[in-house]
Amino acid sequence: MADRSRPGDQDANRDPISGAPGAHPVGVGAGAATAGAAGAAVGGVVGGPIGAAVGAAVGAVAGGMAGKGMAEGVNPTVEEEYWRRNHHTRPYAATGTYDEYRPAYQYGWESFTVYRGRTFDEAEPDLRRDWETRNRGSQLGWDRARHAAREAWDRVERGRPADFDEDGR
Repeated sequence: MADRSRPGDQDANRDPISGAPGAHPVGVGAGAATAGAAGAAVGGVVGGPIGAAVGAAVGAVAGGMAGKGMAEGVNPTVEEEYWRRNHHTRPYAATGTYDEYRPAYQYGWESFTVYRGRTFDEAEPDLRRDWETRNRGSQLGWDRARHAAREAWDRVERGRPADFDEDGR
């Protein structure tokens, strides 16, 4: 199982059974359920009840893998390590340590998937409100956290095959 005493291991998104990093049970489940139902429908038309069962199984496996792939688009372990290594190169790094900015980076990469289909600019009023609600007492107000959150959002977006929210970034 995961060694929670190592820095960053808490965010490794470990599989609850194997302990391997990068588990995405929600993405896998959603993909498996959707594709399994589609596979059952197609299999049922082509091969009757047996075809439906085979189609459901094949569809569920394929869908589970596709769902995992979508969920893995944002790997918290990779993002954490990237920002830990690169924070010092950011223009705002002089105003705070990585540990101070870490929650803002995480908020940015997590928010990209939460506000899927919206640009950062479109989502910003909600992002600001949620940041100010969730992070009361933080050393970073939204005006400072915004820069790190935006960069983390943009980094995840650039990792997509296409400009997902069509904002040109």
